[in-house]
Amino acid sequence: MHLLNSLSVFVLLVTQSLLATCAPTPVEHVAISDIEARGSHYPCTSGRLFNIDGVTKYFAGTNTWWLGHLFSNDDVNAALSEIAATGYKVTRVWGFGNTNDPSKTPDVYYQVLNSSGQYINYNPQNGIARLDYAISAAQKYGVKLILPLLNNFDDLGGINTYTNIYGGTHQGFYTNAAAQAAYKNYIKFIVNRYKSSSAIFSWELCNEPRCSGCDPSVITKWATDISAYIKSLDRNHMVSLGDEGWLTSTSTNTISNYEQSYGYTGYEGVDFQKNLAIKTIDFGTFHMYPDQWGYNFTWGNTWITQHNAIGRALNKPVLMEEFAVAQGQDRVSIMGAWQDTVLTKTSVAGDMMWQFGTQFPSGINPFDYYAMYWNTSEFKVLGDQHAKAMTAKKTKPLL
Repeated sequence: MHLLNSLSVFVLLVTQSLLATCAPTPVEHVAISDIEARGSHYPCTSGRLFNIDGVTKYFAGTNTWWLGHLFSNDDVNAALSEIAATGYKVTRVWGFGNTNDPSKTPDVYYQVLNSSGQYINYNPQNGIARLDYAISAAQKYGVKLILPLLNNFDDLGGINTYTNIYGGTHQGFYTNAAAQAAYKNYIKFIVNRYKSSSAIFSWELCNEPRCSGCDPSVITKWATDISAYIKSLDRNHMVSLGDEGWLTSTSTNTISNYEQSYGYTGYEGVDFQKNLAIKTIDFGTFHMYPDQWGYNFTWGNTWITQHNAIGRALNKPVLMEEFAVAQGQDRVSIMGAWQDTVLTKTSVAGDMMWQFGTQFPSGINPFDYYAMYWNTSEFKVLGDQHAKAMTAKKTKPLL
């Protein structure tokens, strides 16, 4: 998801908060040993489903991109306690945070890329310690984390922070040797730091990777290389691409009357089916924003069943990793129909709403107009009830 609107509000509020105090509020230090696994079970695939904490089951989850970018431990704990109480098993948290100029970055950031080199921000107030705490807290609350390690978009420092330093275009990033070497350095740092944690659900190559106008083979080759590199560092955790699930006219079970429309032309340089076939990609992800992409809401059910069919053909799990409808619409009816398709007509292994909303103790608001707030009437249906239904769903027969 592209976060410009919500991120702008978040940055403004954080900036105001920092200006209102003479010095940053101290944060609790989290030793790396506290992040390490307390048990022997790492999440893994189990056929077309996932095994979580030793049990193969379906699950519902959510997205909380901001969890490792919060300044307050109380905010982190409040969100995770509500996520756990909902019955969500997995949430997706940005594992990236880059800047080319720390002096212009009021947000938490983990990495600096500039003309002097590549550096990790170890400042306990606004650096990697914030992600340390989020992972430690997730383990405490029994919530698993998907960690994308790169952003396609500029928010919080994406591909642009690499091309600003190493040159080239966004499309050229995937084959830029210097940029890829730097990205692998960051991957190595993050994976080695957290690879002993059972709170990690999967390492994700990128949030919504795109190479607009490129042949899909560019991203397929890149994903093959990067996923293999991650597996060379950590064979215990799963690896996912983090793509939106774009299809092509040659994809399994494409519907002919959609083949010339946006989601099926390969314009964004992504071929979901070919990428899912990569041996070092453990499961597939797809996202769904019909109104943004030029489709009606009922088309969403087609998108879900098409990805389920590809997962069945390749015998790998597929995860509806993002889906949303803007506030002000009948979300219970629209999103409820999609959830029913996942629940009763497919073996999609899990679904994760974008995004989880809550009232933070600190009062900050990093949310966009898709946020669904905990404990509201619509959340009780689409969050609480659906999470229980997914957990209770029988694992056989597969659809």
